[in-house]
Amino acid sequence: MKKLFLVIGAPGSGKTTDAEIISKNNAQVMVHYSTGELLRAEVASGSEKGRLIEDFTSKGNLVPLEIVVETIVEAIANAPKEVVLIDGYPRSSEQMVALDRILKDKKSIALVSVIEVEVSEKIACERVLGRARGADDNAEVFKNRMKVYLEPLAEIQDFYTQKGLLHKINGERSIEAIVADMESYIKSKI
Repeated sequence: MKKLFLVIGAPGSGKTTDAEIISKNNAQVMVHYSTGELLRAEVASGSEKGRLIEDFTSKGNLVPLEIVVETIVEAIANAPKEVVLIDGYPRSSEQMVALDRILKDKKSIALVSVIEVEVSEKIACERVLGRARGADDNAEVFKNRMKVYLEPLAEIQDFYTQKGLLHKINGERSIEAIVADMESYIKSKI
């Protein structure tokens, strides 16, 4: 059975970097997928679905539900390891509900925990504008991405808290401290 950990956090929270390091440290049992990377790979493929994804992401908007859920579930199902870390998902109440519905029918996948990497909007903005990877890393798009992240957050937190799955980690410490904390928590659950 695949053990699924979802890592959520604001743009610039470090969730992707944290999950990458942890999966590399535990490569024999863990694999990491970033929702963003899965979607960017589809864009890079030049497919029709990729062009559709790019139309949404270039404006800082969410990719339609069906495309994201299909991409995520496919990645989990094909994962070569027992423990799967996925960051950047869910990003809306609809994504959360859709994944929950699909996982109820999938006896081969268990959602173990949702880990929220908490950072202030100020820190998140400084990090995103400091890294400036691409066209979506500017102040205006950051503000939209932050708004898109924050709007459903309380509902997502409540949903996973009621299921006993939400675990919060302070993302404003050194990367070493954050990774050590998150890695220790994940290992305690597998």
